[in-house]
Amino acid sequence: MGSIDLSRMPRLGFGLMRLPTKDGEIDLQHVCRMVDQYMEAGLNYFDTAYVYHGGFSERAVKDALCARYPREAFMLATKMPAWVLRSEEDRDRVFQEQLDRTGAGYFDFYLLHSIEDGNNFDTYDRLNCFEWGVEKKKQGLIRHFGFSFHGTPELLERVLDAHPEVEFVQIQLNYLDWSNQVIQSGRLYEILHSRGIPMVIMEPVKGGSLANFTNKEAEKILKDARPESSLASWALRFVASLDGVMTVLSGMSNEEQMKDNIRTITKFEPVTEKEKELLKEVVRQLMAVETVQCTSCRYCTDGCPMEISIPDIFRALNTIRLYPNDFRAKNFYSAVTNGRGKASACVECGQCEDVCPQHLPIRTLLKEAAAKFE
Repeated sequence: MGSIDLSRMPRLGFGLMRLPTKDGEIDLQHVCRMVDQYMEAGLNYFDTAYVYHGGFSERAVKDALCARYPREAFMLATKMPAWVLRSEEDRDRVFQEQLDRTGAGYFDFYLLHSIEDGNNFDTYDRLNCFEWGVEKKKQGLIRHFGFSFHGTPELLERVLDAHPEVEFVQIQLNYLDWSNQVIQSGRLYEILHSRGIPMVIMEPVKGGSLANFTNKEAEKILKDARPESSLASWALRFVASLDGVMTVLSGMSNEEQMKDNIRTITKFEPVTEKEKELLKEVVRQLMAVETVQCTSCRYCTDGCPMEISIPDIFRALNTIRLYPNDFRAKNFYSAVTNGRGKASACVECGQCEDVCPQHLPIRTLLKEAAAKFE
């Protein structure tokens, strides 16, 4: 498994992409409580990125973590975004900004953010970012170097063949996406596992959609099998049971989610063969009605010229697809578009589709939402 000792890695990583907010800003006091709760459980892997919360996630790391705990007590991961790089000089500019924001001194794990087919990988390749990462590692500013991935299995193999220096890879994986023909997470897992490359798992609960089912038949299957267990615990157990997984990230937004996830991991029970069959039936139930496979990463919203809250609109769209007569979906749509762009405001510039890790046809879906809600 290269130079990463998997036995030292916590099963649960704290993803800092969906932090609690108050009055439009990160609720730092709330984050501090969650950090303390996580650390007190003996867990210590934190994952952020240059773009999370518009850059304020990295700043929250400084106040909630680096200023309050000894540096050797935790492991910190962050990421370099291709879409802000224009020249090789930008690599060091962004990296220094990240060091300043976090006050971390160095990063235990550093990733090239969101490699996928097209622009992002081409940018990293053109600007020699892989070689740059190796140099930063030699300087002691990076302990382990890797990338997060949202592309095809073919691209993953090509990148790994070209860059054997990569020590780990972060992929989206959950039981619903295992056989997803777009995401192909099962195939990505098999490629990495066969090469002995450690994996960080993101979206184990698929943006929260595997923690709260609208499909009551699917929920009943899991509740009957383990009445005391949350739906989210099934999702975490599925991915944490896989060989070669370095840590499983959860973008926890409140203390209740934190408590539930800690309980699942500290009293960990691998998924049994019988439970795997139950999950296959759950997948069949959930996929009976096609829903928009949005994980609410919100990459699409930052550059939207019409300020459309695309992930929230898709939540409303999924609800109305599942329950056509549910008035709550229309009320929710009205709330999330109050003061922001409606679905019909889309000017079809396409920037959202360029950055969508799920490769969703966002413009077409917004037209559907406009027809259903407006």
